[in-house]
Amino acid sequence: MQPLEKFQYDNKIVRNFAFATIIWGVVGMLVGLWIALQLVFPKALNLQPYFNFGRIRPLHTNAVIFAFVGNGIFMGYYYSLQRLLKTRMASDALSKIHFWGWQLIIVAAALTLPLGMTTGKEYAELEWPIDIAITIIWVVFGWNMFATILKRRERHLYVAIWFFIATFVTVAVLHLVNSFELPVSFFQSYSWYAGVQDALVQWWYGHNAVAFFLTTPYLGLMYYYLPKAANRPVYSYKLSIIHFWALIFLYIWAGPHHLLYTALPNWAQSLGIVFSFTLIFPSWGGMINGLLTLRGAWDKVREDVILKFMVVAVTAYGMATFEGPMLALKTVNAISHYTDWTIAHVHIGGLGWNGMLTFGILYWLIPRIFRTELFSKRLANLHFWIATLGIIFYAVPMYWAGFQQAFMWKQFTGTGQLKYQFLETVTYMKPFYATRAFGGGLFLIGALLMMYNLFKTVQKGKLVANEDAEAPALATAYDTHQGEHWHRRIERKPIRFMILALVVILIGGIVELVPTFLIKSNVPTISSVKPYTPLELQGRDIYRREGCYTCHSQMIRPFRSETERYGEYSKAGEFVYDHPFQWGSKRTGPDLAREGTSNLKKSNAWHFNHMDDPQAISPGSIMPAYSFLLSNEIDTASTAAKINAMRTLGVPYEKGYEYKANKDLSEQARKIQMNLLTDSVRVRPNAEILAIIAYLQRLGTDIEKK
Repeated sequence: MQPLEKFQYDNKIVRNFAFATIIWGVVGMLVGLWIALQLVFPKALNLQPYFNFGRIRPLHTNAVIFAFVGNGIFMGYYYSLQRLLKTRMASDALSKIHFWGWQLIIVAAALTLPLGMTTGKEYAELEWPIDIAITIIWVVFGWNMFATILKRRERHLYVAIWFFIATFVTVAVLHLVNSFELPVSFFQSYSWYAGVQDALVQWWYGHNAVAFFLTTPYLGLMYYYLPKAANRPVYSYKLSIIHFWALIFLYIWAGPHHLLYTALPNWAQSLGIVFSFTLIFPSWGGMINGLLTLRGAWDKVREDVILKFMVVAVTAYGMATFEGPMLALKTVNAISHYTDWTIAHVHIGGLGWNGMLTFGILYWLIPRIFRTELFSKRLANLHFWIATLGIIFYAVPMYWAGFQQAFMWKQFTGTGQLKYQFLETVTYMKPFYATRAFGGGLFLIGALLMMYNLFKTVQKGKLVANEDAEAPALATAYDTHQGEHWHRRIERKPIRFMILALVVILIGGIVELVPTFLIKSNVPTISSVKPYTPLELQGRDIYRREGCYTCHSQMIRPFRSETERYGEYSKAGEFVYDHPFQWGSKRTGPDLAREGTSNLKKSNAWHFNHMDDPQAISPGSIMPAYSFLLSNEIDTASTAAKINAMRTLGVPYEKGYEYKANKDLSEQARKIQMNLLTDSVRVRPNAEILAIIAYLQRLGTDIEKK
């Protein structure tokens, strides 16, 4: 019998990430409630410019994804990994660098996004210096994890660690590929990809950020904490193997289902549909494995509040992973896309799966590392019911709103005319938005109750910073045993396991992305499409800065209801000079792809007054005001650098054009200024409002309606 080795687990790093999870969770939910209420009270709560909806909506998504969920992942990972491997983390210093580096990245995001420093790509808005910091800290995290795995005292890697490894390698690949950008200044860059290619890369990243940041690490946490809380083994080892390998192989292909009926090539859309639909099988395999782990323990579930949180979480995972494949079917997607149905779907996963599992883990973990009992089980039960009701009050109105939006957008009168103006569909949504805000408020109140409960728990306990443990040393021989499962041999080789996982996830990415870049026919050019003028380019950057893509799409699908409302459907060749693409994923406002065409064209004065006071021009509008654009000056000092960057990216500006670009900019701005003067509108000749008007009036003019 091998002698036992004594060592200590590091609980201090677990505590740090736990506290960060709680604090950032409340902050992220508070910002979410604020933007929900902005859609109900647009004039009172949009505090321009820094706290307009378009600027702080990305702040909310980044806060809940990378701050709340991210810290929750690391909290659960640092506690479970040490115990599954029976060793302390390889480096306390790397653990501390990881913690403080991650918090500094979050703070940087919280400062830059309200300032309008954004790449304009959903879930990847952070600019290039922060992207570099994320890369460095992610490497620190991965290095420490693999160094710990290599010094383990447990031969086999438990299923939770499989998911941690897949998360590390896949997020690294996703981040590096999607963040490939050309800096223009210290806090502005242009995506290296353009138009259709940029859209495909972005949603390959965007969907898999959900898959490999919000799902696979949480499945790892489920496989550890659910059996621990229930005091029962995982239902099926073999099902775990099928669940893991099938999930990571299939998930990476699913991104194109966010771009159905768009200008993306049909073959890529079809691949996305097929693999998205088949995802239901491994996803539900994981849900079944989790729920059946509780077989024989349902009496305990009724009594144990921690298990209640976890059961709701796993159930929400099952609901979201059934609905996701359904939304990837073209017939369903034609209804759901651009509507609040998608918002409901996302929050079933976010609030139900990520939120409730995080709460359950916190209630289980904090008393253990502080060697005390939970301060109040009654408060925890109250939190559970308030949070569950919050999810219901959030999701149900959004589902209803989504169905109503889709049907109102598509409805025609008996004489063949569109029945509803877009603004009518917006005003119809306000009661649903108010109810959604109420649900979000309930969920936030529950989180505040948890914060108080856990604070009191910490007060009455004492952190065991270095927890004593002992285990036999790992045998050096990696021998096999007769009758053992073949997968055990893979589990004993962590580096080979990582490489195999990397190969599995790379297959889908390569097959989908590479042909779109190498085969020219995937993005046919259109001779009438020209580069943006310097003023339009500056206006486009302002549009991106203000987060207009969060509410407006620029992609008309080939449906009669959309071509009648907006104009000719969108073509792939229209977007070859768009760095980044701005197709959007939600229509809180109307599509703008043809905003400048003759049948939809509004006067310069209309745009001026609409940006200054949207409600005065469109009663019932929920758009924020942008009156600061009337006084802000165009940053003409950046024009030359932007022209140079665009030329580097393949936009055909003539050599030396950067030296006369500002002259052309001033001439075009002067023409718009004079046009406004004919409508008795006076504006300074270098005001940002002129640039945004120029950009909006350009949209769609390269393609005339047939």
